[in-house]
Amino acid sequence: MRRSLIQVFGFLISTFGWLFVSCTLAMDYWRVFYVGGKGGNWMIKGIWYWSNLWKDCVTDTSSVTNCREYDVLWAVTPYVQGVRGLLMISMSLGLVAAVLCFIGMDCTYIGGSEKTKNRILLSGAAFHFVGGVSSLAAYCLYTNKVVSAAFSPTVDRSIIRYGLGTPIFLGFVGCFFIILGSVLYAVTIIPIRILTSSARTTGDPPSYAQRTRSKTLYTSAYYAPSRQSRLHSQSSSSRISRLSQATVEKMSARDTFV
Repeated sequence: MRRSLIQVFGFLISTFGWLFVSCTLAMDYWRVFYVGGKGGNWMIKGIWYWSNLWKDCVTDTSSVTNCREYDVLWAVTPYVQGVRGLLMISMSLGLVAAVLCFIGMDCTYIGGSEKTKNRILLSGAAFHFVGGVSSLAAYCLYTNKVVSAAFSPTVDRSIIRYGLGTPIFLGFVGCFFIILGSVLYAVTIIPIRILTSSARTTGDPPSYAQRTRSKTLYTSAYYAPSRQSRLHSQSSSSRISRLSQATVEKMSARDTFV
């Protein structure tokens, strides 16, 4: 029962993690920079420069947004291409992992025997872990580029120094949930495999033929008469035969006398 609860909790945690990661792909404000001040009559004027994986935009205080979408794949900044690729790979692995873990869980009645379900669940946990690490690498790559451009002393001051937006932090939380879910899956499988391998190392229990042979040997050794007992029985039988022969001779002598 406890094992099933841990697996269900791992399924929910990993599902929420992939939901967070998938939402960040469609969210805006991956990086954002605000420029503002006061105009005439204390009117506040400001402009937000922000970007995501698909476009660069500018929004003013009148909520008018002007965007420039990335034209073609090979015209995009290389690190943005890398982030896209890592996230796409991780989401593909997450889809496969979710299916495998659903089949391998104890509370589902598909997947075959218990040993087969354990293997499927362990494979799904491995896919979850690799996918979570891939997503984490994507967010770390994007964060490194933004932070290095913002704090590097060699970068020109005229270049916009962006800050990190909400999707980055949401993505980090999703990666943590995914990796935690894979660990919860593995916790329910690895101890069983360790016990099985240790049992194989120490030796398997004897087979039916071995038990039968040992029992036969034990029985024959236990019930078989020893050499001393055989000699005693032989001497007893010879003594009895001599006594019986003497008795017959006495009786024949008596009959002759009569």
